Amino acid sequence: MSIDYAEAAKWLHMAAQQEDAKAQFNLGWMYQEGKAFRKRCRSRSMVFQSAEQGNARAQSNLGIMYQEGEGVEQSDAEAAKWYLKAAEQGIATAQFNLGVMYQEGLGVSQDYEKALKWFRQAAKQGQPDAQTILA
Repeated sequence: MSIDYAEAAKWLHMAAQQEDAKAQFNLGWMYQEGKAFRKRCRSRSMVFQSAEQGNARAQSNLGIMYQEGEGVEQSDAEAAKWYLKAAEQGIATAQFNLGVMYQEGLGVSQDYEKALKWFRQAAKQGQPDAQTILA
């Protein structure tokens, strides 16, 4: 069975227009990955809309986008802001990434206690990099 990305995009677009955060996130992913589209510029818009509505996965992805400067102007402060929102909702990758931000003082004041807090939370969820750091 092959995936019909164009059909999926059509339905996701309709749901995204109705402010469905999951649809916005998934449509943003499709734009980002170039599935059924040639327009990657819409990726940030869809991910941002989903993140603004509280979608934790979108918030974590937006943090990555800001940290790497992918589709947005690179900003460690913005990355940390979005990682925090996702980390508070239990996204292990965001917890680990936020721990790194605090450890290195990237976009936030360097704070080893906060770094340790986020590494522990990520490690409890099985995040392997956080477990390695704590070992």
